Amino acid sequence: MITTTDHSALAQLRLLQLVSPALPVGGFAFSHGLEYAVHAGWVTDAQSLRDWVDGVMRQSVAVIDAPLLLRCLQAASARDADALADWNAEILAWRETAELLQADIAMGAALMKLLRSLAGFEFTAGMLNAKDISWVGAFAIAAAALRIDTKTSALAYLWNFAENQVTSALKLMPLGQTAGQQILMDIAALIPALVTQAEWLGDEQIGIGAPGVAMASAWHETQYSRLFRS
Repeated sequence: MITTTDHSALAQLRLLQLVSPALPVGGFAFSHGLEYAVHAGWVTDAQSLRDWVDGVMRQSVAVIDAPLLLRCLQAASARDADALADWNAEILAWRETAELLQADIAMGAALMKLLRSLAGFEFTAGMLNAKDISWVGAFAIAAAALRIDTKTSALAYLWNFAENQVTSALKLMPLGQTAGQQILMDIAALIPALVTQAEWLGDEQIGIGAPGVAMASAWHETQYSRLFRS
């Protein structure tokens, strides 16, 4: 007999699967502006990388992605397709450059394609039929289908972003694995408070933005040598 505890444990394992680097959504291909920041000399060592990730988390991910993720999760859990479509459109509207928009849509499409190929996601994967599905929207659909609570999902989303940034940095600069892990430990300590903040943000309070990231992303489009697509 499956107990409530068993369901909870399975949800946690599914969450680990959702944020695993092995998930085939192509997140490894995007640096979200970090590659140009390294190229321009804005990020040169462990301290400047920590400051970069911290700034992007506070000024963009925690005040745009996180609160909109929570709204998408609520809509997906309630199977409210109209609300989900509206929040998905708002997420995409916040992407300030062609590359940031491309990254969001490409990862969202990859996750939705995966969900449609997995047993148990038949209804959920068809919930959002928008032409372009954001990574945030797709992540919310998957988390809701896996019965992962909203706060835990938001914690995992922010962790996933931080981990991807550090992983990208390890490919771009002589950082070292130990330094990368220390940065992740430092950033992880900030995430719970950022999620709590996102839970309290009203609709009119969503969005500050990180102009440095937008500039880096725009300039990355013409960078002559690139490892990443953004």
